[in-house]
Amino acid sequence: MKKVYYLLALIVVIISCSETKENKEGILMEAEATSAIQQFPIPVFTIAEANKLIELPLHCVTTEYPNKLGQTIGSDTDLQAPRVLHPTFYGCFDWHSAVHGYWSMVALLKEFPEMDRANEVRTILMENITKEKIEHEVVYFQQKLNTSYERTYGWAWLLKLAEALHTWEDPMAKELEANLQPLTNLIAERYIEFLPKLVYPIRVGEHTNTAFGLTFAYDYAETVQHTALKTAIENRAKDFYTKDADCPLHWEPSGYDFLSPCLEEIDIMRRILSETEFKNWLAHFMPRMEKKDFRLEPGKVSDRTDGKLVHLDGLNFSRAWVLYGLANQYPEFAHLNNVANEHVAYSYPNLVGDTYEGGHWLGSFAIYALIQLDSKK
Repeated sequence: MKKVYYLLALIVVIISCSETKENKEGILMEAEATSAIQQFPIPVFTIAEANKLIELPLHCVTTEYPNKLGQTIGSDTDLQAPRVLHPTFYGCFDWHSAVHGYWSMVALLKEFPEMDRANEVRTILMENITKEKIEHEVVYFQQKLNTSYERTYGWAWLLKLAEALHTWEDPMAKELEANLQPLTNLIAERYIEFLPKLVYPIRVGEHTNTAFGLTFAYDYAETVQHTALKTAIENRAKDFYTKDADCPLHWEPSGYDFLSPCLEEIDIMRRILSETEFKNWLAHFMPRMEKKDFRLEPGKVSDRTDGKLVHLDGLNFSRAWVLYGLANQYPEFAHLNNVANEHVAYSYPNLVGDTYEGGHWLGSFAIYALIQLDSKK
C-alpha cells in the first residue's frame, strides 16, 4: 500500500512540475509578445508644429464659403448670408467647426505665444469675439426654431472655448471671456434644461454622441465651478452608463465615425467616478484594456477629399486623446500611450495641406490630442 502512495505522490510531483514549466513558458511567451509589439514614436508638440497647425484655423475662421448652415427656415427673412446670421462663427464650413477653429487659435496661442502669426491670431480674436457680435449670436439661439441648434456637439465646443479663455492668464483673454459670457451662459442653461429630458444616451460616432457632449461640458463646469451644470452631467452620465458592460469595440469604427462610442464613454466616466469606482466599472465595460498587449487598429481613410470618409482621421485623433487622458490619470494604463501614438502617426502626416473637407476641422482634433500628451485633465 505504501508503494501505491509513493507512486501517486510521484505522479503528483511530476504533474506539478510540468504545470509549473508550462506556466513559466506561458509568462515568458506573453512577455516576449509584449516586447514584440511595434513601438510608435511619441508625437512632438513644438513651436515648429504650432506654426504649421495655426495655418488651419487661420485659413478657415474668416472663410465664409462653402458653408453648411444647418438651419431651420421659418420665413424668407431667415435666408441670409452666414456672416449676417453668425457674425462671429461664420467660417470653417459650419458653426461648430468655426467654434473649435477659435478654440484652436486660443489653445495654440496659450501654449506658444511666440508663434510666427501670433499677432494675426490676436487681431482676429479681438475683431470677431466682440460683445456686439456675440449678442447677435445669442439672439439666433433664442429664436423659437433654434432651441436645439448645435445640440450638443456645438454646445460642447463652445464651452471648451470658454474654458480655454478662462484658464488663459492674459488680459486679452479676460476681455474675450467676458464678451463670450452671454452665449456661454445660454449654452450652460440649455444643457441643464435638456439633460433631464434625454431618456436614452445617443451612442453614435458622430456629432450627437452624448458622452462627448457631456465630457467637454463637464470640463468647463469643473473649471469654473458651475455646480448646477456639473451636477446635472454627473447625474445623467451615471444614469446612462453605470450599468454598461462589454462594450463592443470590435464593432468600431462605422464608416463615418470621428468619435468612438466606447472610448468616449470611458472619457466621461473617468472624470466623474472615483478611482475605485472607475476601475471597477472599466473592468466590466472593457476588461481587455488593462492588458499590456491591448491593440486597436487606426481607422483607415480611403479618400481624404470625401468630407465623410475623412471623418476617420478625426476618429484617430479623438481615440488618441481618450487614451492619453486615461494613461495620464492612471499610470497602470501607460501602455495605451503607444496605441494612441499609432493613431496619431497614421493621421497626422496628412493633416497640413489637406483638402478643405478635412482641413476646416481636423486641426482642432489633432491639437486637442497633442495637448493631452502632458495634460492631467
